[in-house]
Amino acid sequence: MTRIIAGKARGLRLDVPGTGTRPTSDRVRESLFGALESADAIAGARVLDLYAGSGALGLDALSRGGASDDLVERSRAAASVIRRNLHVVTKAMGTASARVHESGVGAFLGRVTGPFDLVFSDPPYDVDDQQMTADLLALAPLLSADAIVIIERTRRSAAPEAIGLEVFREKQYGDTALWWLQPVAESQSR
Repeated sequence: MTRIIAGKARGLRLDVPGTGTRPTSDRVRESLFGALESADAIAGARVLDLYAGSGALGLDALSRGGASDDLVERSRAAASVIRRNLHVVTKAMGTASARVHESGVGAFLGRVTGPFDLVFSDPPYDVDDQQMTADLLALAPLLSADAIVIIERTRRSAAPEAIGLEVFREKQYGDTALWWLQPVAESQSR
C-alpha cells in the first residue's frame, strides 16, 4: 500500500499503476522527506515530479506545503492513476495547485519554463545513463539557484552527471540509491 506520509493529506491511500512502475517505498519517502524538511526545501517550493508513476513523491511534497506540483508521466494508464490520486489529495487539502502532464520527460522539459525549486526524478531502471544525463542537461536551466534535485535509481547505477549540476549527497536503502543534486554556482562553473 502506498500512502501520503505527512502533511494535510497524511494517511491517504494512493492508487498505484498495475505495471511499469516501482513506487518509492514508504521507508525511503519518510527518510527523504524528513531530510528535505530539515533543509527547509518543501514549504513554498515549486515541485516537479518526473517519471511520476503514481505521483507519490510530488503529492507528498504538495501535502507538506509545496506551492505547486507538475507531475510528468508518459504512460497513459499511469497518468490516469496520478489524476485520480491528485483528485483525492486535492479534496483532502481543500485546494492545491497541481497539473498532470501526459508527456515524455524530454518533450516536457523542452517546452516548460521554470524555475523549479524541488525536483524528483525516478526513472524506470531501464533508462540508461545517457538518457539520464540528457534529462539533467535539459533540466538545469529550469532550476532556481537553490534548487534541490533528487534522483532515484538502482544503487548499481553510476552517479548522475550533468554540466551545471553537482551531487552533494548520496544515500542508499537496499537496492535503491538517492542522489541529491544542486545547481553549481555560476562562479564555480566558469
